[in-house]
Amino acid sequence: MAKSAAFGIVHILTSFGVGYALTGSVALAGAITLVEPLVNTVAHYGFDKAWDRWAATPPAPVSPAEASGLPAH
Repeated sequence: MAKSAAFGIVHILTSFGVGYALTGSVALAGAITLVEPLVNTVAHYGFDKAWDRWAATPPAPVSPAEASGLPAH
């Protein structure tokens, strides 16, 4: 747990540092640091839902010729 908490702090500091380096604004860097995890959480939820739908889709049927690797005539 300590390693995860430490990484969380590193992530926040990195996000703030990149935001500040790109904008030169403490306010904008702070906003980026707060908003990015929220957007990332929503994106991750959507990604998981899409992944689950994709993973549950059965593969398309393959013809015997395709399965053998021989060219179809």
